Amino acid sequence: MAAMPEWLQWARELQAISQTGLAYALGEYDVQRYKRLGAIAAEIAAARARVPAPALLEAFEAQAGYATPKIDVRGAVVREGKILLVREASDGRWAMPGGWADVGDTPSGAVAREVREESGFIVAPRKVAGVFDANRDGTPREFFHAFKIIFLCDLEGGEARPSFETPNVAFFAFDGLPPLSSLRTNERHLAEVRKHIEDPARPAAFD
Repeated sequence: MAAMPEWLQWARELQAISQTGLAYALGEYDVQRYKRLGAIAAEIAAARARVPAPALLEAFEAQAGYATPKIDVRGAVVREGKILLVREASDGRWAMPGGWADVGDTPSGAVAREVREESGFIVAPRKVAGVFDANRDGTPREFFHAFKIIFLCDLEGGEARPSFETPNVAFFAFDGLPPLSSLRTNERHLAEVRKHIEDPARPAAFD
């Protein structure tokens, strides 16, 4: 498992302190100080990620309230020993269908919706296969910290239907996987899913 670079840890911590501090600031001095921390975080990230600092700062300032991790949900749908994957338009690689949970979603409702929207299949979430730190398996997908919840899902209906975000939908053998969009789905995630398919009594994995 790749270590998170120190610069990213520093920038994330500064951004989180800035965001939370602004939520509880008691006066203009506090506001100015915490805004400056956010600007420093943007400058650190911009220097390493080659993204303009003003764009990062705008994204940081759009976050409000106490800083918490985001939630990414993924649906593991297996049919006849093959796993459902969708090809991501953004990088041309493959992942289990899923994405960010929306405000107001239940976790299981979010994954059922994402699977339907991205693949066309109707599923019923049955079990949590694992809860992972989404940013500790390589380069993070986003600046903001995230947790990934992988649900084993029963296939109940529908048919393969690509979307503008996922132009291809297919089932693959676990031993014949296509190139993975590793920030969304990686070998560790799929290995855990496979273990749950082989052992239905296996407890959920977690970081």
